[in-house]
Amino acid sequence: MSDDLNCGSGGGSQKYFQLRIASIFIILIGSTAGATFPVLAARSSWLHVPKGLFDFAKYFGSGVIIATAFIHLLSPAMDELSSPCLNPAWLEYPYALALALFSIFGIFIVELVAFRWGTAKLAAISMEHDPHGHMVGSHAAHGPEGNDNREAAQWSGPEDGPNTDGMQKLEDVETLHKPDTLDSGVAAQIIGVGILEFGVVLHSVLIGLTLAVNEDFKILFAVIIFHQTFEGLGIGSRLAVLKLPQRFNYIPMCAAILYGLCTPIGIAVGLGVRTTYNPDGTEASIISGILDALSAGILIYTGLVELLAHEFLFNKEMINASNGRLAYALGCMLFGCGIMALLGRWA
Repeated sequence: MSDDLNCGSGGGSQKYFQLRIASIFIILIGSTAGATFPVLAARSSWLHVPKGLFDFAKYFGSGVIIATAFIHLLSPAMDELSSPCLNPAWLEYPYALALALFSIFGIFIVELVAFRWGTAKLAAISMEHDPHGHMVGSHAAHGPEGNDNREAAQWSGPEDGPNTDGMQKLEDVETLHKPDTLDSGVAAQIIGVGILEFGVVLHSVLIGLTLAVNEDFKILFAVIIFHQTFEGLGIGSRLAVLKLPQRFNYIPMCAAILYGLCTPIGIAVGLGVRTTYNPDGTEASIISGILDALSAGILIYTGLVELLAHEFLFNKEMINASNGRLAYALGCMLFGCGIMALLGRWA
């Protein structure tokens, strides 16, 4: 280990202290605005956001989340867990990749158990429903349009044969909206959003800690403003299209506000411990590397499976869409991914 390495507790940069304090409020405004605007736009009639613009935010956000996973989480995790400050044993195995892999399978198992539980619950009341929308239309958490009518038309009813009586069909539609029926779909959506939010929150707090003590503050500050705003747009566009019962309407807005608070909280904590917290130190490298790797796995799974696969491969609306609409959606997603990947050049 070379003598010029600062691997102890040390401390972070003390320069631009007042600007670092101001960054708490600037990033709070940017990240909160990015996350809450899609939610407010989806609920407010006076904003009149065109559907094309709303779709742009949704697909752009998907690209942002996928690029964040690989460029802003997995790559830094590999660097942090291969730091020369660490014990040589850390260099004998790609721990960052292993942790990301562990996270991917962990999230998959959690969602699989939740899916099986929801399916069993609906089977107990003689209903068929797929919370991911493979059988009944687009993914429950993706797409501003509801699928209630199509679900009602495709619902098969009890085993004694198809329903032909008009009154029976009306009862079928009403059954779909009973609280017990909604709970399984709601649980699937909340679990999916919770997983995405958890990964992004960990990442946002670590970004705030780094910004508070990093030597290259000015460049990092400018990049993180865009980074957090774009990432907030990605989170907010996913929160905005949740189809939840009235009693759960507070969840999207609370999740958006939580995202907006995380990076400012991280900055405030970093400023509080700036004399002792060294982002390049041994302990900091291990902790941030582990958390970045776990968060990368969460966002890789969410981005590729929940967003990309369910939005394009298992979404009947997108499968049957025109080539122009498909090209527009793919273009928006690739644009978001490209912009976020480009920001990785500086942060």
